[in-house]
Amino acid sequence: MITVQTKIQASIDKIWDLWTLPEHIIQWNMASEDWHTPFAENDLKVGGRFKSTMASKDGTMSFDFVGTYSAILDKKLIAYTIEDGRVVIIVFEELEDGFEVREYFEPESVNSEELQHQGWQAILDNFKKYVENNLS
Repeated sequence: MITVQTKIQASIDKIWDLWTLPEHIIQWNMASEDWHTPFAENDLKVGGRFKSTMASKDGTMSFDFVGTYSAILDKKLIAYTIEDGRVVIIVFEELEDGFEVREYFEPESVNSEELQHQGWQAILDNFKKYVENNLS
């Protein structure tokens, strides 16, 4: 398993909404400035599916990131299986000064684990920045 994490100074209600609502997912779900997420849908329930289209801004590449939820503990944990069978677990843990968001995911075999860690961490860092810039 690969782990990425960040600490966010915001309420869990704000963190949860910005993590799970499609209109917010499209704002933060990219690993670099030359990519974006033009489409997202999310059926947040056990057995529900999500899909995010991730695309290069120059239009040369895109792919759909799709999965099915296997566990949801409201504002505490989300687990899902990606279409290729890999498992992802996201934990939202309360700290004295905010919340820590930790993602655990099984690596794929095409890219190095270091590259995967960097990409997922960059997306999580974008999420933190998005939350902290949208606190009102």
